[in-house]
Amino acid sequence: MSGYGAIPPTVGRRLTLGQLFNPIAVGRAVFTPSRPDRVHDPVVKRVQVVRTLVGLAAIAWMLLSYGLAADADAVVDDRFAQIRTTLIVLGVTFPVAVTLFVAAARPPHRRLFLRRVAKPAGALLALVVTLGLPRLITGLGLVDEQTQWTASAGRVLLLFALGAFLLWLAPFALYGIAQSLVHVFRTADLHETVPPLLAMLLVWEVALLDLLRGTYDSVPLGARLAFVLGAPLSVTLVAMWELRRLRTRHGITVRGALLR
Repeated sequence: MSGYGAIPPTVGRRLTLGQLFNPIAVGRAVFTPSRPDRVHDPVVKRVQVVRTLVGLAAIAWMLLSYGLAADADAVVDDRFAQIRTTLIVLGVTFPVAVTLFVAAARPPHRRLFLRRVAKPAGALLALVVTLGLPRLITGLGLVDEQTQWTASAGRVLLLFALGAFLLWLAPFALYGIAQSLVHVFRTADLHETVPPLLAMLLVWEVALLDLLRGTYDSVPLGARLAFVLGAPLSVTLVAMWELRRLRTRHGITVRGALLR
């Protein structure tokens, strides 16, 4: 097990009552892998974080440089739109990919993986619900431009309750997005090889969707090819490197996970 450190001491612990008021602490519990015997490789973690940051910076640069977004707010809106698209793609891909992975495994690993799938599925569901809640609140008419907040003490109380909730929800959502990008929705809780495999599948799916929708049609051809292929190729290289490191340093392989 050379090259692995201990699992971070905060991961996998139950939240205290006081920690429930801390959105980052709750986000860490929801979105960070916590399987006790999970392999923790600091080198892989650093590469994953750098890959995520470089990818986000490249996207922001492209949007601003080629007029795909008018300002910083438009960049943020565009990224959240792509995150929603990614979540939709993942919502379809996740159960299919996990089902195929579990079905390909031989007993007793098949039963083991079925037990482990709850936490990754819960992380995905938590982020979908979190991103959808603000729109749900406005869609139900709980808050709109005609809301008379001072009409009664109950409405004033509702204002403060919603405000406090949204203030808590914003950092929870941002932290959840960041951790989901790095940990691929904590699928390491299923098996260490699943995050790189799923990351490769998702990034190529999103690139294909961008290509079909003509997202970057206004960008020069060379830059368009670099942008469309840059993310999937870089993520694929990182994922292949991660799989190779798991195999050569720690003896962990996809075939071993499936008992093939």
